[in-house]
Amino acid sequence: MKAVRKHIVFTGRVQGVGFRYRASHAARGIGVSGWVTNNWDGSVEMEAQGTKEQIQKMLVLLNQGNYIHIDNMDIKEIPLVEKEKGFHIR
Repeated sequence: MKAVRKHIVFTGRVQGVGFRYRASHAARGIGVSGWVTNNWDGSVEMEAQGTKEQIQKMLVLLNQGNYIHIDNMDIKEIPLVEKEKGFHIR
């Protein structure tokens, strides 16, 4: 399967609800690499690298959070990061 990298900005109730922890846990379980961080404006920013199927599965898991409510996802495909290891909370 061909790897892709997505830059995603999430808006909604995504800070203070375990979003970054849930993203990290899901990514590690599925084999997605990248990072996630809170932004000053209340959004959460993420870069995720894996197959399209892995990233889609991760997004589905994020949407199943009890307190997380995603209003919008701004998704762009960006160049791969070679030799990236793991998924990190920034």
